[in-house]
Amino acid sequence: MQMVLVVDDDPAVRTALTYLFESMELPVKAFSTASEFLDSKLPDVPSCLVLDIRLPGGSGLEFQGVLAKAGIPIPIVFLTGHGDIPMSVEAMKAGAVDFLTKPFRDQDMLDAVTRALNQDRKRRAGVKRLSDLRQRFESLTPREREVMALAASGLRNKQIAYQLQLGEITVKIHRGRAMRKMEARSIADLVSMAETLGIRRTA
Repeated sequence: MQMVLVVDDDPAVRTALTYLFESMELPVKAFSTASEFLDSKLPDVPSCLVLDIRLPGGSGLEFQGVLAKAGIPIPIVFLTGHGDIPMSVEAMKAGAVDFLTKPFRDQDMLDAVTRALNQDRKRRAGVKRLSDLRQRFESLTPREREVMALAASGLRNKQIAYQLQLGEITVKIHRGRAMRKMEARSIADLVSMAETLGIRRTA
């Protein structure tokens, strides 16, 4: 499941875009104003926003900033009928996926939306992976977390044992449990997980 969201005050553009996306079996929901979009319940699926650069009562660029401040990281494909290069540069700097000038080619729109949906899909996968990692890390005991952090910093069991004043066999047990709970297949895997979680402990 995925969704293309459209915000454009021109009914003809909304209709044309809805027809285009539905013809490619892409679910679409269109809005005439930014406030209508914000009042709507957004689907929790990979999504992208096709946004007109000029909206009633403001601009698409301003709305891009509103979404960023609200923590809504939806990829945006901008539409303009004016070919405003400074606006295009500003939009792309702020993270827009593409900036298309009306009238646009259907294929250019579909290509831009495909890139945007793939970007959101990857972002969501990364968020889920981080959430899963955090849950696994929370399942570790305080001692297992210490051992994991030191192991990920490159210390051997003997060095960890010395630093924590534990027996080497005890360290080996804690390290094994930490790797099993974290579902780490190797020490390199554990190091990568520690980096993703921002775990730092120097020897």
